[in-house]
Amino acid sequence: MTQHHAPVPRKTILSRFLSVIEKTGNALPHPATLFALLAGSIVFLSWLLTKLGVTAIHPKDGELIEPISLVSVEGLHWILDNTVENYTGFAPLGTVLVALLGIGVAEKSGLIGTVLRLLVHSAPRRLLTFVIVLAGVMSNMASDVGYVLLIPLGAIIFLSIGRHPLAGLAAAFAGVSGGFSANLLLGTIDPLLSGITQEAARIIDPEYSVTPACNYYFMVVSTFVIALLGTWVTERVVVPRLGTYTGQDEDQTSDLQPLDTSEKKGLIAALVVNILLTSVILWGLIPADGFLREAGTGSILHSPFMHGIVTFIFLGGLLSGIAYGVAAGNFRNDTDVVDGMKDAMKTLSLFLVLVFFAAQFVAYFKYSNLGMIVAINGAGALKSSGLGPIPLMMAFIVLSAILNLTMGSASAKWAFMAPVFVPMFMLLGYSPELVQGVYRIGDSTTNMISPMMSFFALIVAFFQKYDAKAGLGTVIATMLPYSVAFTVGWMILLAIWLMVGLPLGPGAGLYLER
Repeated sequence: MTQHHAPVPRKTILSRFLSVIEKTGNALPHPATLFALLAGSIVFLSWLLTKLGVTAIHPKDGELIEPISLVSVEGLHWILDNTVENYTGFAPLGTVLVALLGIGVAEKSGLIGTVLRLLVHSAPRRLLTFVIVLAGVMSNMASDVGYVLLIPLGAIIFLSIGRHPLAGLAAAFAGVSGGFSANLLLGTIDPLLSGITQEAARIIDPEYSVTPACNYYFMVVSTFVIALLGTWVTERVVVPRLGTYTGQDEDQTSDLQPLDTSEKKGLIAALVVNILLTSVILWGLIPADGFLREAGTGSILHSPFMHGIVTFIFLGGLLSGIAYGVAAGNFRNDTDVVDGMKDAMKTLSLFLVLVFFAAQFVAYFKYSNLGMIVAINGAGALKSSGLGPIPLMMAFIVLSAILNLTMGSASAKWAFMAPVFVPMFMLLGYSPELVQGVYRIGDSTTNMISPMMSFFALIVAFFQKYDAKAGLGTVIATMLPYSVAFTVGWMILLAIWLMVGLPLGPGAGLYLER
């Protein structure tokens, strides 16, 4: 008897592409292991290039740059003498620890979750999609709260007004993940990335300083661009594609309850504290001889305020979190406040391990002169290509977006890329702040379709709550239009920014001063 087998479903190009991405990402070692291997490779390359006599000529002063071998007695002594200092002196480490202490208190008190709920609940129905995307973007100032709170809330809100819950879920996910590099406020990622950028910039200029607010102007404008694009994709592409929801309505009204009296009291208290803190800051900045300005010159760009902005992020989160927690009854004593800081530190355990190896890699790269040699030779190749600022930056966006598909961590990728590309572009006359800003665009736009994104499995689970058959392909297919729209929109915005010549943030121009 002849047996008939069911035909094997033919794999689409998209499914094959996703399979390749998934296998490639799974084949990569852990980021900490990757940086340890990279540090080891720098040690080997420093010896090899010394033997091969590879050098470079510094384009500014004509100085001969030669590699310094780490495979030598002097190299070994340098490694032993500087391992601890490389770690503790790594710029992103302290800034992230300090900022997150304050943000942790604000999150533990319930302030951040309440603000997000208020933002979504108070929106008129016709603006609801825009507000959900905008709230997603804003949630990034508080680490991962958007993934665990706002994304499922977006689905519940859409379901409560008779719309497809997956459309609300997708809109929130687009804001949280795709809008990762846009915000109206500075968050924990800003000092982290700026610290890595500063370390890389000092390969060329040992005195170069990069502030956490270096991309702030561009981030603010990007916030509204992303919110508008996310709204358009949701209403014109995702909602029509999903059609009418036929699943069962679940009783989730507890997540949609308006703010209670204690929460309102907490918000008022937090608002008063923020007004007072803002008043103190303005008191120190507005007068020509204000106490937060630089002594002697009265400059704001080089003031203690700009250099200490991480301290103000800490104070803002700490004071407003305490005010909210006490007024809302969530904080009973100082132990509750400290618990908020402690919980925030728990989330950094992997970061602390990763930074150790990343710091050694960056330090080895700089000490051995490999960073300078790669930058000079790479800059020469880019210069000979004849590409102008806009094509160069567009190409860098594409490169960052592709790398994001195989390595989800924004800081891990930047710690790997910054020591190569920041000095390279600096030698071509582009500012480190611009290079960081361009990287952040590419890193954000493919977050939503990257299986390597740390919360991707959670998003699949959220989808399956409303569509039992949903899988990785379902999420990708739903989010791909957002990814394309955000990439194109951000590229257009960047091109306009470059043509007009606007600064990216306070004191952060597009080009280096000659």
